[in-house]
Amino acid sequence: GRHEVWSWTTATKESLCLMWQKVKVQLMLSMSFLTTVFWYCRRLYSFLAQLLKRWSNFLQRKLIRNLSVLPEVDLLGYSVREWKGETKQAKHMREAYEELFRRCHIKYLRQVKRDNYSVVRAVLFQIFSQGIPFPSWMKERDILKLPEKLLYSQGCNWIQQYSFGPERYTGPNAFGKLRKCMEALKTNWAEISATRDHEERGNMCNILFSDESKEYKLYEAVKFIMLYEVVEAYEQIKSRQEHVHNLFSLLFARDSSSDPLSFMMNHLNSIGDSICLDQVELFLLGYLLQVKIRVYRLHRFNTEEFQVNYPDEYRREWNEISLLTEDDHYYHIPLFRT
Repeated sequence: GRHEVWSWTTATKESLCLMWQKVKVQLMLSMSFLTTVFWYCRRLYSFLAQLLKRWSNFLQRKLIRNLSVLPEVDLLGYSVREWKGETKQAKHMREAYEELFRRCHIKYLRQVKRDNYSVVRAVLFQIFSQGIPFPSWMKERDILKLPEKLLYSQGCNWIQQYSFGPERYTGPNAFGKLRKCMEALKTNWAEISATRDHEERGNMCNILFSDESKEYKLYEAVKFIMLYEVVEAYEQIKSRQEHVHNLFSLLFARDSSSDPLSFMMNHLNSIGDSICLDQVELFLLGYLLQVKIRVYRLHRFNTEEFQVNYPDEYRREWNEISLLTEDDHYYHIPLFRT
């Protein structure tokens, strides 16, 4: 009996040993496989992380390169770099910048792309980045219908001669292009102004103002709104229905813009292409967007025209934005710090 028990016990141990050897081999193979998989996954993760980092850096460099409104720079540092030397003009401009720094508490500026959309870009960028809502009259009307109203209701067939800045486009498709521009302005303005987080709103502005085709639509929409309001004012003056703002009388007093058609052909069509907004049109821009535009004109330093408001008559509830110009042609955005 003892011999049988011993034989059974020995057989069981041997069976367990054989089974453990097989399981041990399988475990070692599994661990080796898992180790290899983990090593490859780690390498893949590292590769993907580097790839994502490079792609992110590329997109960031591309975004900054395409930005039409650059990040802020030190005001006095910019002045020293831009106006070197001891010429009378260079000294005058450096003194003007120092005045902005000391008395106006302007410590930084954001450079705006130097083209013939400069002032419209600087104004719209600030309206968007500050989250300023639609003007009251835009809330009451659907601006998408303005091209249709001008063309069909008021019979202004001549808007087919409208030019889109550097894209000297005219013809029967002008109406469709104008409507797309109005859609771009309304959609982007509504979306950005509804964003309460300042940083998120800034990122949205940077993306929008780094896409040339999109931002040009915004500027052309603003130009068309200016044309529409000029037509409205002209009709009111002719019919003597109601009093219009003095700026329209000033605008129509020019030989080059005595009526809406000449205003479009001689002024609006060239904005963005060969000319920028002049002083009268800057008054009109502030009036239509219902913002007080304060402009620091550095070339007019030490004169009464150093600080000018557009328009000079504005309502207290209007938001204020500021511009900085050295020549009344190209504009930058000053930033205040107390």
